[in-house]
Formats: sequence, structure tokens, C-alpha cells
Amino acid sequence: MSTNLAHRTIAAGVHQVPQPFSAFAVRSDEAQHASDARSPYGLVHVVQTDFLDPGSLAGLAAEGRSRVQIEAFSDIDYATTTLAALAAAAPRVVDLVGSIAGALQLTGVLGPEPADYRRSVATRIDYLACCGAGFHNDVSRHWSRCLFWVLALAVADVEFVMPHAGVRLVLAPGDLVVFDQTMAHGLCRPADGGQAVAGSFDAGQACHQIFLTGELVLTDAQWAAIGSPWLPVEAQERRGALDLMVAEFDDRSGAIKRPRALRDSMKRSTCHVDGLTG
Repeated sequence: MSTNLAHRTIAAGVHQVPQPFSAFAVRSDEAQHASDARSPYGLVHVVQTDFLDPGSLAGLAAEGRSRVQIEAFSDIDYATTTLAALAAAAPRVVDLVGSIAGALQLTGVLGPEPADYRRSVATRIDYLACCGAGFHNDVSRHWSRCLFWVLALAVADVEFVMPHAGVRLVLAPGDLVVFDQTMAHGLCRPADGGQAVAGSFDAGQACHQIFLTGELVLTDAQWAAIGSPWLPVEAQERRGALDLMVAEFDDRSGAIKRPRALRDSMKRSTCHVDGLTG
């Protein structure tokens, strides 16, 4: 496993928030955090990996394409896979799980223990394919307790954009990105100025993007350690926070639709867990 990976962070903690709000937070539809919310994680991590040679990138990308179905702009499809299938698609990579885990460990989001990263990666790796991606977020089930990672296998002339955090990141094969998926994000053409334009993904070799992807599930203590502790909803309401659980985004720009209709989103009475409203 390489020890010379290039890791950098991109600030993502200053947000463009629509009136009448002054901050973002995300609630949960799980009982353990029914009356809590956390602020989005304030960094995006990018690791330029070197453990996938061109042949391994191509083999994994071909295997991923064979397992998904995408036809039009903003189609997004996932396919489960196995460690054995990944090893068969990239036989020159001796320890793919260990290599990904080592890259993720550079972020520090789970703490210092290598075993925590390896366990997380080994639990589940999926293929992710898309044809560009309009702006959306991922907040259901346990995802509010997660950070997502994606490892680019086949990408060309595309950037990862988080519009409310001012993040625009041109992607290259081998890039591993860790981010808070509760914030709006999408895949755009660099020439489109941070807009997700359907016509820019109509045709050509660069229409489709293929990734490996997984989740990093953080404990409450780990969220606190990276600066996004779970707090009572009353504390987030005092901050003027908009609940990202209920936000709806314009596909092209990422603008939040009808924000004034969300004014009561950070009240205990608007809990997302059935039977827990008080």
C-alpha cells in the first residue's frame, strides 16, 4: 500500500443560506436522534490515490458499467458487489480494501485507528454510476450519521459541486472524495459555471461517470470530534438553522425551493420519527 498519497482539504463550512434562515443543520428519521440535529461537516477531503494503475481503473470501470443501467442526464444507479468480484476485476491490486482504508485514514474522520477504516470499507463497497447529476442530498435512514466516500474510476471533464458551500472540484480517475452528503451536491461540466446542465451530458464518451462508493458511519463522539456534534433541536433553532432533511433543491442550480415554507422545520413538534413529537 502506498504511503505517499496526496491528501488535501477544501473548506466547506461557510454556507450560502436562504432567508429567513442563517445556518444549515440536519435532523434524523432515526429514534436515537429524533429530537437532535447536527451541523454539516465543514470539510471536503480529496485524496489522490495511486494504488489503481490504468488497467485496474479500466477493469473496475468496465465491471461497474456491466452492473448498472443509466440512460439520461442525472440518472444515478448503484450496484452491490463483493470483495471477490472486485479482486477479479483488478487482479494487480493486492489489497484493495486496505488501500482504500489507508486513503480514508488520512482524513481522520473516524479517529486514528486503522482498523476502524478497514472495517468500514470491508462492510460494503458499491459501484455508483451516473450521467452527470442534478443537485440533491442524501438524508434518509442512517445517512444523517454518515459521511460518503467516492473513488473515481472513469470520469472526464466533470466536477463535483456543493453549491451552498462554494465547492467546485474537478475530478480525475483515482480521486477519492469524502464529503457530507446531507449538503446539496451534483456533478457538472466545468464550463457550466457550477450549474448542472442537462444538455452538456447529451452525448459523447464522457457522458457517464463510474465510481466505487461507501459510507463512513460516525458515532456521536466522532461527530463531536470533527466539529459537528448532535445538539437538541432547540439549540439549532436558536441558530436559525434550516433542516436539510426537508429541503428540496433545484436540479440545475441547487437553490432551495420555497424556503419560507420550512420555517418550523427545527421544532421538536416536527420530529421525523412517528410517535415522537414531544
